[in-house]
Amino acid sequence: MSQNYIDSYYTRSLKFDTAYPALEEIIETPICVIGGGMAGVGLIHSLTDRGVKPILLEAGRIGWAASGRNGGFVSPGYSLSPQKIADKLGIEDAKYLYHLTIDALALIKKRMEGQEDLICEGTGGILGASWYDDEKSVRAHVDFMNDHMDDPHQFIPRDQVRQACATNKYYDAYLKTNVMQAHSLNYTCHSATTAVAQGARIFENSPATHIQKSGHKWHITTPQGKIITDQLVMTCGVQQNNIQSKLARSVLSVATFVLLTEPIPELLEEILPNPYAVTDSRFSSNYYRKLPDGRLLWGGLVSMFHPSQEKLKKIMMKNLLYIYPQLKNVKAEVAWGGHMGYPTHKMPQVGQLPDGTWYGQGFGGHGMTSTIAVGEMLAKAILEKDETYKLLNPFGLKYAGSPFGPIIAQSAYWAYQCRDWIEGLRKC
Repeated sequence: MSQNYIDSYYTRSLKFDTAYPALEEIIETPICVIGGGMAGVGLIHSLTDRGVKPILLEAGRIGWAASGRNGGFVSPGYSLSPQKIADKLGIEDAKYLYHLTIDALALIKKRMEGQEDLICEGTGGILGASWYDDEKSVRAHVDFMNDHMDDPHQFIPRDQVRQACATNKYYDAYLKTNVMQAHSLNYTCHSATTAVAQGARIFENSPATHIQKSGHKWHITTPQGKIITDQLVMTCGVQQNNIQSKLARSVLSVATFVLLTEPIPELLEEILPNPYAVTDSRFSSNYYRKLPDGRLLWGGLVSMFHPSQEKLKKIMMKNLLYIYPQLKNVKAEVAWGGHMGYPTHKMPQVGQLPDGTWYGQGFGGHGMTSTIAVGEMLAKAILEKDETYKLLNPFGLKYAGSPFGPIIAQSAYWAYQCRDWIEGLRKC
């Protein structure tokens, strides 16, 4: 059964709505990538940049899942903090991995040249606001990023934070300026278009139903076609459809949600009189940004459940009004959710299975630069035998608790919400 895009801000403003055919033939190819999100598209783009002409199979549409439903924050780093990566790997390796995502940000900017007006939606920086009265911790993060990661961060005292964000919920903050705000679905579709122009072939609504290795080649069956390939790469994350159980068991499938308000340009200038996107340090964190047309894009909440559209609007508006009660008369235009893949260690999972299958997954929480970085890692590993990806081996395919992982994640999230609620009472 064919799948189309859900209703969201991104699909309502999609400018690269290219439709690719379903696979209806038998094709031999040097490399086949399964999964057409930002990771898979980024990989085929990296492969075609190097003169290889791969095939990509997507069960739905390009960017159909998390890659086309997220908050649009393009920022170096991973879901796991640089400090914690350094604790595990040491400063030098942590810095090297971090700078791969800085390089990925530069590559994203290069790949969207000529289409900036359709993809880039802001470059004003990200304000990381502290939900807790802990100036020492914020300063320590700023110092660590400046001293060890060579990524300029600025400490913003709480009086300036409350000028930048008209709420009494935040304390101190850091400002990160080497960032971008992007229309993630336009970017992913544009990248796919470029890869195809360079020789890649993409097939949508073509789920892999069976995979078998025969000799040195993989045979991948879809409902109406077949791929025979020398190299197989899995980048489908939580959308595995049980075709690779080890990979599927290694990520939590967790739903996250985003809301789009009606146009409120004057109100937005009152509550956010700055060009920054904002993320806060609540355990159940919020992240939000102003759009060029005067709407607010508000993300947050994590759940194993997916409410109806109207119920989700109410839930998300309640969350928004807790921070900005000034918006009590504002209407929600649309709210949406999507399942993302979260490894329990919060780092991308990249490598090669014993049978030779390559994989790249687990970008939930901080995906737009890490996916592009992993695409480059995999392209270099496959074509040049580069072993940079092995820096991530200490994290690996850690079992995520399937089939009970989502229940565990939901329980943990409720516990975090309780901690946030207690902190909120203290502020009142």
